Amino acid sequence: LIVGGAGGVGSIAIQLLRALTDLTVIATASRPETTDWVRALGAHHVIDHSRPLAAQIAALGLGAPGLVFSTTQTDRHFDQLVELIAPQGRIGLIDDPASLDALPLKRKSLSLHWELMYTRSLFETPDMSEQGRILGELSRLVDAGTIRTTLGAHLGAITAANLQRAHDVLTSGTARGKLVLEGFG
Repeated sequence: LIVGGAGGVGSIAIQLLRALTDLTVIATASRPETTDWVRALGAHHVIDHSRPLAAQIAALGLGAPGLVFSTTQTDRHFDQLVELIAPQGRIGLIDDPASLDALPLKRKSLSLHWELMYTRSLFETPDMSEQGRILGELSRLVDAGTIRTTLGAHLGAITAANLQRAHDVLTSGTARGKLVLEGFG
């Protein structure tokens, strides 16, 4: 399950999962255009994150997912994710919830994983070069046409007005793919 499937990270995650695994991909989206977007990227199923998630997962008849990747609003969905995930499942996230109570994970023996792209370089970990290998693999998939762009909108030059526009889209929760600003105006 990918929460925030239509966002920039979710859009890439759907494609990577389809290209590199045999997992059934369920993505969340709440509007017709974002539902169409995640389906076009390869999601097998789409559920609406503005409605209760567990009932929608159950209605799919696939059983409880063992893997959840939350790209946005984890604090809003956390209790529902704990409810719907399979025992001993894994929850990964990339956002920054103001607070997160891990105690509900205990009953199902769930694990919680954060990902920050720059952890290796920030802390000069022994596997720091792994980031380059990962990006090289992604580049190969793009060159092969397996992964497509997630460009959602090109907002023009970098100006105060366009920065505000981009900020407004991102904070509204309605972004689809990545937003791009280019050059200075």
